[in-house]
Amino acid sequence: MFLGLDLGTSGLKALLVDENERIVAEAVAPLQVTRPYDGWSEQNPDDWFTACAAAIAGLGVDLGGVQGIGLSGHMHGATLMGRDGRALRPCMLWNDTRASVEAAEMDSDQIWRDLTGNIVFPGFTAPKVEWVRRNEPEVFAQIDKVLLPKDALRFWLTGDAVSDMSDASGTSWLDMGKRDWSDDLLAKSGLTRAQMPTLVEGSEVSGTLGGSAAQKFGLPEGIPVAGGGGDNAASAIDMGVVKPGQAFVSLGTSGVLFAATPAYAAAPESALHSFCHALPGLWHQMGVILSATDSLNWLASVMNVKAQALTSGLGALQAPGRTLFMPYLGGERTPHNDTQIRGGFLHLGHATDRAAMTRAVMEGVTHALRDSFDAMNQTGTQIDSLIAVGGGSKSDYWLKAIATSLNMPIQLPAAGDFGAALGAARLGRMAATGEGTALAVPPPISLVIEPDTSLVGAFYDAHARYSETYRAVKNLR
Repeated sequence: MFLGLDLGTSGLKALLVDENERIVAEAVAPLQVTRPYDGWSEQNPDDWFTACAAAIAGLGVDLGGVQGIGLSGHMHGATLMGRDGRALRPCMLWNDTRASVEAAEMDSDQIWRDLTGNIVFPGFTAPKVEWVRRNEPEVFAQIDKVLLPKDALRFWLTGDAVSDMSDASGTSWLDMGKRDWSDDLLAKSGLTRAQMPTLVEGSEVSGTLGGSAAQKFGLPEGIPVAGGGGDNAASAIDMGVVKPGQAFVSLGTSGVLFAATPAYAAAPESALHSFCHALPGLWHQMGVILSATDSLNWLASVMNVKAQALTSGLGALQAPGRTLFMPYLGGERTPHNDTQIRGGFLHLGHATDRAAMTRAVMEGVTHALRDSFDAMNQTGTQIDSLIAVGGGSKSDYWLKAIATSLNMPIQLPAAGDFGAALGAARLGRMAATGEGTALAVPPPISLVIEPDTSLVGAFYDAHARYSETYRAVKNLR
């Protein structure tokens, strides 16, 4: 058997699969995010360790036959570790945008884009650590290692400070072409290579399970722990998105359009991410919006109902109404790289009811994903097949809207939403057995959501209005 551990923003999932990739058991332990100030988003790393123990215990089966472990997790988090192996402060998460000034200063120095192939986004790790250097110098002075969230879990399990190429791509310290840390960029951050984790490919062995962790969980001591991957790269391993033309759309807390590319394809001016994949010699482009299901959950909380209550009963897909929603609750990445923009409704009227506001929120997220789709097309990246993952993919209405906006069928996997956890388990199997890319096959498809051709034009026009609205309000602070 093989164990996948996926550290998500709202929970840690443990997934156990056998050699035929049948699901043996799964369990989730919840996590909370704290937002003490506008633009801040943090978690206590100790909570990850507690959640990991709870999720593994929740599997409720004998784990003596586990042969390998794979890890995935939310990217960009700045987990600053002291010499005692403990976190020095709460982890600044991927959607923490407090370091906008630091990011802008870094990005104004061309070397960052030249070496990393990406804009230095405020959510990336390097500007967050620079914020700590300026605002919490006593913490910065104690940094022994800078770890990404899933790699903090690895350190707890193995005692080894290691990261993989896909997750390291989101730090702004990786020389993307060389697949190695840039000593020049680290020096600009006041750091050295000694403070960074060792790098491996996602399918390689990063370390072995330590005795204390093995005894705690009932796992075999010394089994390999794979390099793993950032959450989206790991999801791509689950979805079989490892060849040019293959892509997936993720409707989670954030929204992602992820496309495999045949080579390193930097396009920083588009605000697309050009990253290493979780397998050696592979790359990908990724458009990221910061608030997808988060927008729907926000509306549900304001209305004091469950999100499912908002989406049930919407019926057949409708043409976008006059009401627009801008899903910029915490700023936006692709294509705007704008940390200051905030969300809002436009054209509310007396007739605007809960259903109309719900459709507007779902349409707003759809338009934001269309922005990433257009950005990819402009760089020459073509998408031939598209699979949907994430909690929002349970809404046929939402998938129909996205399929219609992109004018492209969307495939829905049959086996359920295992995503990054199953991708992590596959990477754990690769590390344990030496298997490679051939293991990353697409899942069986249960349903294909076709675009509503009668509404393609209406969604095209609505997206144009959406884009015009951003230009109109971006300077209103």
